Amino acid sequence: MRVETRLTGLTHLPARARHAQALGYDGLATQETAHDPFFPLLLAAEHAPTLTLATSVAIAFPRSPMITAQLSYDLQRFSNGRFRLGLGPQVKGHNERRFSVPWSAPAPRLREYVQALRAIWDCWNGGGSLDFRGQHYSFTLMTPFFRPPPIDHPHIPVYLSAVGPGMCRLAGEVADGLRLHSLCSAEYLSDVILPNLEAGTRRAGRSPADIDLAASARVVVATDDATVRRGKAELARLIAFYGSTQIYQQVLGLHGWGNLQRQLHDLSAADRWDEMPNLISDAMIETFGVVGPPDEIAPKLRERFGACSTVLLSIPDGSNPGDTPADEANARAILAALRG
Repeated sequence: MRVETRLTGLTHLPARARHAQALGYDGLATQETAHDPFFPLLLAAEHAPTLTLATSVAIAFPRSPMITAQLSYDLQRFSNGRFRLGLGPQVKGHNERRFSVPWSAPAPRLREYVQALRAIWDCWNGGGSLDFRGQHYSFTLMTPFFRPPPIDHPHIPVYLSAVGPGMCRLAGEVADGLRLHSLCSAEYLSDVILPNLEAGTRRAGRSPADIDLAASARVVVATDDATVRRGKAELARLIAFYGSTQIYQQVLGLHGWGNLQRQLHDLSAADRWDEMPNLISDAMIETFGVVGPPDEIAPKLRERFGACSTVLLSIPDGSNPGDTPADEANARAILAALRG
């Protein structure tokens, strides 16, 4: 199992990237929350020259496929083929109200987005004309002045984030990988994600083995009671935040917690964010998080995400203020157990 770690923002990033490489991670991943997901990877490519670099994920629709194609192409060239483009649609409210872009059914639009990316990259590498015409995107102009030269690693892997069945099937059809959301239980993975991913690969004449399935694990390394309390409180905040969004009702509903989504949504709409974690039980934390002493973390991750070839971890590992030498030693042991 490959193991990635998250990069957030640009503060002390070169040192953090070097530390991740020395510690034994296989890759670095960014997400589009409070910071741009592409900029940190440019620095990381220079300071961690053996690690893969991934957006996990960049929001697709606010960017034209041409913009995303150019960002990805330059990162792929600069990193000598180590970049993986992770894309997600986000939800309607964020597209319309945070990014001010129109909303439409995400799966057909994202399918066309991926097809457009590949048409653009093929044009740049093959030297032919650009002639992509779809329902949502059309690209028919590429003059020599705007065409970048071919690169040594022209295939840029594209990963899609997926929660619902339709997006899982789409990933199976058109993507190189699927990135799981951190609000994903073992049951949801086996009952929803994997069957629909396989259905998508069958539709496209592919095999599930063609897809890199990347988990995103929320882990509490239980070294003492205070650490457990803090870690569980953070997990409760994350579960409450994600659970307030309609799309995760199906994930909660699989476990009989479907009514919780409406309660969380109503609290968020009333700006009562501090009250939301109070609705998250220990059972929910154990279902969506991985909690245990250092020697139990790798076995628990393997049990939950055994179908995945990559796992994205966020654990104390000596790279952040407040981390201890013991945290770094525990991280090394966990990484060795997962990779071995």
